[in-house]
Amino acid sequence: MAPAGLLESFLAAIQASLSVLLVISYGGIAAWLGLLNHDNTKAISKICVRMFLPALLLTKIGSELHSGSALRYLTIVIWALVCHIISFLIGILGHFALGMPDWVTVAIMFNNTTSYPLLLITALDETGILKSLIVTDESTRDAIERAKSYFLVFATISSCLTFAVGPRLIDSEHAPEPDKSEDEDDEYPVPDQEAQEATSLLNPRSSLVQFADPFGSNTFFPSFRKPSSVYNTSSRRASIVPKRKWNQLSPRAKWWFLFISDFFNAPLLGAVIGAIIGLTPPLHRAFFNNTEDGGIFTAWLTASLKTIGSLFVPLPVVVAGVSLYTSMKEVKARGSGGMLKLPWLTVSYILIVRFVIWPVASIAFVYLLATKSDVLGTDPMLWFTLMLMPTGPPAMKLITLIQVSDGEPEDEINIAKLLTLSYIISPVLSFTVVGSLMASQSGIR
Repeated sequence: MAPAGLLESFLAAIQASLSVLLVISYGGIAAWLGLLNHDNTKAISKICVRMFLPALLLTKIGSELHSGSALRYLTIVIWALVCHIISFLIGILGHFALGMPDWVTVAIMFNNTTSYPLLLITALDETGILKSLIVTDESTRDAIERAKSYFLVFATISSCLTFAVGPRLIDSEHAPEPDKSEDEDDEYPVPDQEAQEATSLLNPRSSLVQFADPFGSNTFFPSFRKPSSVYNTSSRRASIVPKRKWNQLSPRAKWWFLFISDFFNAPLLGAVIGAIIGLTPPLHRAFFNNTEDGGIFTAWLTASLKTIGSLFVPLPVVVAGVSLYTSMKEVKARGSGGMLKLPWLTVSYILIVRFVIWPVASIAFVYLLATKSDVLGTDPMLWFTLMLMPTGPPAMKLITLIQVSDGEPEDEINIAKLLTLSYIISPVLSFTVVGSLMASQSGIR
């Protein structure tokens, strides 16, 4: 397949980015018409994270992962960890060295790694420009499905860090008092973090939680807004520990059990099951081969999982549109003013990192690895997706991490505006798409 021209690639990337932006706007229109609101989008988000996404991970990773491709997926895991660590350090630099608000760290560390890139890659498929990255006899559909599985592995790592590490970056300098009674904590229920993509951006903080820091008060992690009260981990219990034994554990032991158990969220379990199926030839054959070739689950169980998994791609993007609309409506109702009151230095720093620095750095680094070494193998679609993974707008879950830190209302308003602005300008990712495409094409040997 001949490489697409620069103008053709750019126009195709613009169309794909506008397609994603339109899907977000449809959510806003639905909210404006009263068809969707915070309550029903929260339910939609919960079923997306707990059922649709695990099904998608199981089928995509299970079908694509095998002994010959395991190294590629390990590369994505390492890349995900590196990207999040670097983003964390950039956020720390903005907070401590440049005096920016404390929420700059999570705004840079967590980008939309699942629904947005999946919808973007689907839209790019419709334009036909990705055909130039296919160097074997496989079909375009097979290559696109493989690209989606790459994004999903990266998203799984991001979700684990969000659920398990994200809350522990919040006010971690304040460990709970050892003698705090459990009765005092029980009145503070833990927010449902798995529904955070649908949480209204300016929802009143009806439940707050703070996690103990097992290392004491001198940890390197930055603190967020200091809440007026300190809550310990006794308001939560790791499901792997019986209640009677849980009450006998020390605060530090509870912290570590919670830290470990938070990694085992529904998306991770779906990815792990998919990996087991993919790496076990009899199971792979049973789940993904044709019926006549031993696929005893393909036509009914696998097909049903693929059906509900496909619902995950558009629904969270629509929910994002609803959340952005309702949040800006509440901003206007509060009389908080327009965009002019945003901390523009902080907003510019975040957007430049997300839409300029990370795209340039990831394209250059992956290109060098692909052309100067054999670390990334010979799959141009892998190179292309690696370049895109750390880019794009901040995650919608950012507002939830701020809410549980008992942030000021002004912070919530600013973050709502930041998210709205970042998704409005998201079509500038067309330049990243074109750059990644051209770099991947030139790396084909």
